[in-house]
Amino acid sequence: MPHAQFDPTARQALAITAVEAKIRKDLTWQQIADAAGLSVAFTTAAVLGQHALPEPAAQAVGELLGLDADVVALLQTIPTRGSIPGGIPTDPTIYRFYEMLQVYGTTLKALVHEQFGDGIISAINFKLDVKKVADPEGGERAVITLDGKYLPTKPF
Repeated sequence: MPHAQFDPTARQALAITAVEAKIRKDLTWQQIADAAGLSVAFTTAAVLGQHALPEPAAQAVGELLGLDADVVALLQTIPTRGSIPGGIPTDPTIYRFYEMLQVYGTTLKALVHEQFGDGIISAINFKLDVKKVADPEGGERAVITLDGKYLPTKPF
């Protein structure tokens, strides 16, 4: 039976415990995702407190990280989502995403509505991918794909 978790501090504490175990065992997020049998983006978000893991995935992650049964059960609860407390983010990486939305948010909105009409892009029926690619001008580039189902507004 699915259970909802209404105390975000419980999931935050779980995330700290899991990340400490990940570091101690020198694991990558991809290795944890492989154990879970899910995508690296979804698994990482789940371990960091933003999604519930299905029981088999939670068990596998718990075993890999050496987490106790209570923590494995907590990994399966539906969290109170939102990992960025109020205000402008201060972490430089997260801030850059905030900055991108500040600069391109209205552009994205205009283009989505022009192509799809009135509605939203789901963050629930959603896929995320991050890839590192070579930059033809030297160095590397980050390619981030946000792939969400379009949900039209339905008048009632």
